[in-house]
Amino acid sequence: MVSGNVSLVAPPLIEPFDDVSAPLRDDWRRSLAEAVRDPGELLSRLGITAISHQPPAVSRQFPLLVPDSFLRRMQPGDLNDPLLRQVLPLATEDEAVPGFTADALEEATFRKTPGLLHKYAGRALLVLTGACAVHCRYCFRRHYPYSQEPKRLDDWEPAFAALEQDESIHEVLLSGGDPLMLTDERLAAVVRRLESIKHLRRLRWHTRLPIVLPNRITWEWLDLLTSSRLTPIVVVHANHPRELVGDCAAALRRLTQAGVLTLNQAVLLRGINDSADVLVELSERLIELGIRPYYLHQLDRVAGTAHFEVSAEVGRRLMVELRERLPGYAVPQYVQEVPGVAFKVPLA
Repeated sequence: MVSGNVSLVAPPLIEPFDDVSAPLRDDWRRSLAEAVRDPGELLSRLGITAISHQPPAVSRQFPLLVPDSFLRRMQPGDLNDPLLRQVLPLATEDEAVPGFTADALEEATFRKTPGLLHKYAGRALLVLTGACAVHCRYCFRRHYPYSQEPKRLDDWEPAFAALEQDESIHEVLLSGGDPLMLTDERLAAVVRRLESIKHLRRLRWHTRLPIVLPNRITWEWLDLLTSSRLTPIVVVHANHPRELVGDCAAALRRLTQAGVLTLNQAVLLRGINDSADVLVELSERLIELGIRPYYLHQLDRVAGTAHFEVSAEVGRRLMVELRERLPGYAVPQYVQEVPGVAFKVPLA
């Protein structure tokens, strides 16, 4: 890990509207296989050499993983680039901080069957996989026991049976890890099984892959979304407007132009988006791509993430400015997830 931050002179920002019509690259699995997994290689490709005395290292439990598409949106030579800061391991992650725990949301208490979490009325969540295409250092499930969850489709039957037995559940959320790490064929099998449960009405996909691995937005997946009897909702995750350029913007347009309701959730992160200017630009860029700013999350207090925390007081001040500068439909809800509370708690 890199021990701390080094201030370098940042080059000019990339124009946020560059290359919006760029074609999507061929094979997302090949792109994933070619992702950067070594901090030294990541910094080298960005031309960053003026790091601290401690050489980069990486945790075996939560290693670095960065696809080339996301890397290419980072500013060369800038160790404080807001995209780089989201993925670069730091030595501060190993520091024990009071109040930051492995299961900050107490998700273990909501696990009804292997792979099935039921936190809120009317909807339940399937943890389809522990895999993701990027390892965000603030991830609230970085300590989640994914090894205990189902792997084969047959192993999911207890979860499907639990959904069938609870007619109060009308919406299923697909999460992980990231559900789009599964192939279109395997996702189709999951969707068809959920379609057989008569009281289900909606299927919500929570995914970061359209942002970090845009060529995962295949025509096959879009056809799966739009041909299902379950109303599709896709929740993507972008924290900074410079994520929403180039092949990412092209992929998101492909998604929204297919008529799929697409929402964005962001996390308020120190040194990344704790600025009204950045948050306003993020919301405006999302709206231009046909995506509704949905949630701005207060950081979940997961062990290893304390250096990202922004106080709720600062968050509330930012929200006042967002309301002053944006139309109402472009203002996300500033919320915090509190274990045991049956809804996201509004903070402003």
